[in-house]
Amino acid sequence: MKSNEGPPVRADLDRLLAWADETILPRELSERASPIDIGSRTRLRLGVDLGTAYLVLVALDENGRPLAGEWQFAEVVRDGLVVDFTGATDLLRGMRERLERRLGRELNRAASGYPPGVPQAEVRATANVLEAAGLKCSNMIDEPSAANLVLQLQEGAIVDVGGGTTGIAVVHEGKVVYTADEPTGGTHFSLVIAGSQNLSFEAAEALKIRPGEQARLFPSIRPVMEKVASIILRHVEGHHVPSIVMVGGSSAFEGIAEVVEEYTHIPTWVPPNPLFITPLGLAMYDEPH
Repeated sequence: MKSNEGPPVRADLDRLLAWADETILPRELSERASPIDIGSRTRLRLGVDLGTAYLVLVALDENGRPLAGEWQFAEVVRDGLVVDFTGATDLLRGMRERLERRLGRELNRAASGYPPGVPQAEVRATANVLEAAGLKCSNMIDEPSAANLVLQLQEGAIVDVGGGTTGIAVVHEGKVVYTADEPTGGTHFSLVIAGSQNLSFEAAEALKIRPGEQARLFPSIRPVMEKVASIILRHVEGHHVPSIVMVGGSSAFEGIAEVVEEYTHIPTWVPPNPLFITPLGLAMYDEPH
């Protein structure tokens, strides 16, 4: 199996992610996006992903089709822990208000999630951010289970390369049977870029997500990718893992699937728009309202 062929996942995944790409906008576009006529009878599902590098808020219809959403860079969470409660609340409240304008509907509840191994006190802190931003927290789901609700992988591993950590979930017969989470993620990519290019961290973050720059930056980033691969290999050892699916914003960096596959000798695939996989799954855990 070649990396770009992908493992057996849900048949409509490409279409779902194409819809997400059209409707989940970066903040600067979301602020001036035109209102959407969704009809008064459309019931919504909302999901909030408080990531180490990105905040994502998505709204789906009751059938799981993305209607609107917003993402933006933020440094309010570190390794799954909320480190800037006020900042997270203010950012999420603004995202909620912009989505309300686009949808013409009051938004007052959402589901959210947490990385594997996060203490329950910190899980509650994430729920408190939602509540303070005007969103009743309807459900708190572990992120691997949320991602697999979208992917519907039956056998293999889901690897979530976030800002600060790499999360691994082994899936057997469609269920998550093992999870782990270790430091090393997109923040480490940015630190290496900042050092090699003599840039500030903020400038390195901006440079990292430009597709046209990634081939040039790849040689300096490769050792960090290999560290990610070593984490994956250590945690999948002893499990039946015929394939790896990589999600999370940092998985979008060009060449990461090839590095992981070369290191682990396990076919590895990155779906389109990997940043949106977990937020979409979180929203699917919200009851239509």
